[in-house]
Amino acid sequence: MVKRKKARIFGTTDRSNVPTGRIGKHHSIVAEILENLEKLKDGQSLKIPLDELPDTKVNIRSALNRAARNAGKSVATAADEEYLYIWNS
Repeated sequence: MVKRKKARIFGTTDRSNVPTGRIGKHHSIVAEILENLEKLKDGQSLKIPLDELPDTKVNIRSALNRAARNAGKSVATAADEEYLYIWNS
């Protein structure tokens, strides 16, 4: 005798209730960085201590580049042992 799995019944919702877009774990820091970049004068860069980042500099750079590209902005980054530098390019 073959046992059959019971079919799952899933709930439903109107499409208007479905969230669009994604708010990832880096959303707040990336939003703060992009906001601060708007205030920079030509020739200036942000200087962010690495120990204040919520994740690795590699992950923050990736999230920032995705967000900047989606916003139609061009940013550049550099880093040393203590800081992440970010500027408008």
